[in-house]
Formats: sequence, structure tokens, C-alpha cells
Amino acid sequence: MARIRPLGDRVLIKRLEAEEKTAGGIVLPDTAKEKPKKGKVVAVGEGKQLDSGEKVACQVKKGDVVLFGSFAGTEVTVEGDEYILMSEDEILAIVE
Repeated sequence: MARIRPLGDRVLIKRLEAEEKTAGGIVLPDTAKEKPKKGKVVAVGEGKQLDSGEKVACQVKKGDVVLFGSFAGTEVTVEGDEYILMSEDEILAIVE
């Protein structure tokens, strides 16, 4: 099994499933579903290295559910599973 270990301040995220229904109860076909902008952190890099040489740890950790922008990160597929690899700066919030 292949493992992905993000470098620096990068974060590997597994996108959460899209909603099947609208708030009004209408069932959406696959073609009408918008890709969710929420995902679960699968792996985190060691952190960002500052100009001084000091490393700053990432604020997110494995297992966190996060929100990110529509065009954030790079989509990657490993052994049939789809992930998004992005810089921690592209994460907008942690869902608590």
C-alpha cells in the first residue's frame, strides 16, 4: 500500500462526500452535485520553515475536519482513492 507523506506545511485531505439532497429535500443526481469544500485531514507535513531556520508546526492535525476554497490544492489519486494535497495556508477553518 502506498503512503503519502506531505512535505513542509502541506496537508493531505480526503474530501467528504457531497450532499445527496438539497435543504428542501430534492435528490440531486451525481452530475448536479457540487464538490464539497470540506474534508478530513489524513496526513500533515512537519511544518513551515521560517527564514530564520526555525520550524513552525502546522495548526491542523490528522483527523481534523477542515473547510477549504473551491480551487484549493492539487487533486491526487493513490490506489483508486482521491485526495487533495494543499498548503496549510489554503485551509480556511477547522470544523469543531
